Parts: sequence; C-alpha cells; structure tokens
Amino acid sequence: MFTGIIESVTEVYKLYYDINKNLHMIFTNPFNNKIKINQSISHNGICLTIVNIYKKNYSVTASKETLSCTNLNYLKIGDKVNLERSLFLKGRIEGHIVQGHIDTTAKIINILKKNGSWLFIIKFKNKLSNNVVKKGSIAINGVSLTVNDCNKYTVSVSIILYTYIKTNFQFLKIGDIVNIEFDILGKYINKFIETNITIIDYT
Repeated sequence: MFTGIIESVTEVYKLYYDINKNLHMIFTNPFNNKIKINQSISHNGICLTIVNIYKKNYSVTASKETLSCTNLNYLKIGDKVNLERSLFLKGRIEGHIVQGHIDTTAKIINILKKNGSWLFIIKFKNKLSNNVVKKGSIAINGVSLTVNDCNKYTVSVSIILYTYIKTNFQFLKIGDIVNIEFDILGKYINKFIETNITIIDYT
C-alpha cells in the first residue's frame, strides 16, 4: 500500500526480456541499504517486488500481465522512474490510498506552464467511467494528484513546482504514455452502484 507521495527518482540501468516475455529491470538504488529482497516498491505507480540487490543497483521483474496494462514496455535505458516504498501503518497518509495496481494508461496531449505550476492534460483510449470526478484523487505514474477538471476522455491535473522537480514529471513530454490508478474508494462506490446491491436492515 502506498500514498502517492514520491520519495525519490531512479534511473533505468538495464532492461531485458526472458524467454517467457517477462521484463527484467535493473534500476539505480537511491535507498542504499534501506531496502531488501522481497520488498515491494512502487515504480511509476506499479507495485514491483525486489528480486536482487547489487552494490549500486537492484532488480525487479514484471510479468506479461503487468506489461499488458502499464507503460513498462516503453521504458528505455536512462529513463527516470518515480519511486515510493510501501507505507508504515503508523504513518500519516499524506496523499491518498494507492495500491500500486495500474488500471490503465493514458497519453499526455498538452503541457501548459501556469505561473510557477504546470497543467498536464492526459487523454484515455476509452471513455472514462465515474471513477474520475472533478476534485477527486488520481495517481499518475504513482503520484497522488487532485483532478483539476475532466470530461469523457481527458483529465487535467496541476503540478506544483515541488512535485515537478521531485518526480519524473519534469522529464515528461507531449505524447508520453503514463500509468493511471483510479481512487480505490471511488471504484468500490462505483461497483456498489453498478451491481445494485440491496442493503437489508435487520434492526
């Protein structure tokens, strides 16, 4: 479980596919000895498990299923990736509840500079559901953000200077594909309404 508050940005060191078409990724390690094998870390919003730790790097693996619904296939050596370690139960949730399970991807169609902040506009392939609402929460590349505005196919979010320089938003450009995770609370409510569950009062 994560909060969408990015701790660090890493760099892709090596990429390779195995015979089963799983993707093995080696990243630079900004956490030094504070991570361990089998620990889960959010990479651009994707929950991945550390399988090996080297002197200055660590490796994770993504299955074909994960590759099919994320932007991992677009990664290149040298790309910058947002990182967040899983939260402590005793800690504060500074953003919103982020599971690290990507729902879909979207394309950046415009970036507007707005007096010290940036407005990112992203477009989805399919029509948006009620999982996205104005002023609601959304995770883009693992970053917890508030929806500035939305319509059937697009969402806009405002990125303040601090978030811009502390995440890989500073490296993103028009046409890039980003990972999207909708607010889990919104998804539960939407599912509840769709299935028309009847609540029985036994009192």
